[in-house]
Amino acid sequence: MAIAAALVAVLLVPPLLTPGNEADEGSQIRSLRVLVPNAPGGGYDITARTATKAMEDADLLGNAEVFNLPGAGGTVGLGRTVAERGNGKLVMSMGLGVVGSVFTNKSPSSLLDTTPVAKLIEESDIVVVGKDSPYRNIGQLLEAWKKDPGAVQVGGGSSPGGPDHLAPMLMAKAIGLAPKSVNYVQYDGGGELLASVLGGKVAFGVSGVGEYRDQIAAGTLRVLAVTSEKRLPGIDAPTLTESGVDVKFTNWRGIVAPPGITESDRAKLVSLFERLQKTPQWQEALQRNGWTGAFAPGEQFGSFLEEENTRVATVLKELGLA
Repeated sequence: MAIAAALVAVLLVPPLLTPGNEADEGSQIRSLRVLVPNAPGGGYDITARTATKAMEDADLLGNAEVFNLPGAGGTVGLGRTVAERGNGKLVMSMGLGVVGSVFTNKSPSSLLDTTPVAKLIEESDIVVVGKDSPYRNIGQLLEAWKKDPGAVQVGGGSSPGGPDHLAPMLMAKAIGLAPKSVNYVQYDGGGELLASVLGGKVAFGVSGVGEYRDQIAAGTLRVLAVTSEKRLPGIDAPTLTESGVDVKFTNWRGIVAPPGITESDRAKLVSLFERLQKTPQWQEALQRNGWTGAFAPGEQFGSFLEEENTRVATVLKELGLA
């Protein structure tokens, strides 16, 4: 009877918190869901999976679930994130593309409605063709493009207003083409774009360098130019400015959370991504993907988002695209 009474007491009394419980771990997060607002293989997807793998390998996070919710240039995922008000166990991988898509898709939700967690990286875009393309260098491509803009299709892994769209529009303007004359074909992320570039369905593609490292190394893709200010290590291609095109363009990516999360949850998320920066796993990932670390936490990232929101709106209006 004494044993039975003891068992009843154990079942009825809530367990005490142990040192392994999240409540006692301060900034420690045991599990996290990461929403990717485009298709698998795109920049947001690669960034999210790379970051969570580094966190798990460095024992910063118990486990992470990365899931894709593509649509409308990332604004479907943005709407879901905003609707998850108060959920401190969910974040969204995002970047410059979502900023532009809010305007071009007339999204009811804005990134300014979210909780900014961290800006993570900056990345150059690249101008790429398949290995069987007739264009052997950027000069040949630009000559054909100027001769007949409509016949030279350009593919990008973002909707109008995103980085893979803005970069060729700025290129077109720099070589004297009206941005509205550009035959831009939209894909939902770099993964979808890749098949069309390799299959010659578009004349050239514009995407982030980290998305195509493997294909470039294998020789199935040829890089004609990079959009960064300086040449990129390991990429045998000139900058656009070297090639006579006055364009310098850099993409960026970061993490936001739903609105209305507690201050404790916000601090935990910011701390998690702060600690990620110091791990050898993340440093190796930056180098492997050709990314530049551009960490900006919490409120600092929030200020940056406000500035980008204004900047992108201005650029789209100047190009006659908004």
